[in-house]
Amino acid sequence: MKKIKTIKFSMAIALLFILTTSSMCTNDDDNATNNSNPAEVIAIVNNGTWRITYYFDNNQDETNTFNGYNFTFGASNALTAANGTNTYAGTWSVTNSNSNDDSPGDLDFNIAFSTPAQFQELTDDWEIIETSSTVIKLRDISGGNGGTDYLTFTKN
Repeated sequence: MKKIKTIKFSMAIALLFILTTSSMCTNDDDNATNNSNPAEVIAIVNNGTWRITYYFDNNQDETNTFNGYNFTFGASNALTAANGTNTYAGTWSVTNSNSNDDSPGDLDFNIAFSTPAQFQELTDDWEIIETSSTVIKLRDISGGNGGTDYLTFTKN
């Protein structure tokens, strides 16, 4: 009888171990929806205007810097940021990065502004970490200081 209890206990421990270790496995994509087709992402952002609802740069939330600005991702890679008083022009694109340091299906959301300084901060090749018809979440891991910046656009 004692031998049966020992076997049952050992099996229970083994099962618990398997369940615990299997639940620790995660996907490197942060469980986010990440379209690997540039055309799909382009079609999403070409529709309507967008606003920045989260911008985390240099270890601090700088979302308020872009309050009141609407972003239009237009044809021919034309990017416009306007708040009713000021309008700034930039460029944008979505490219398949296919670099050796990430997954082959990773897409980059490229943004470039030459002025003003606050918009130049957005200039980068952002990794797309999540997309939907109303939200685009981006991340950039700095090569210089190793910090991670985040940028989220939400459709108006």
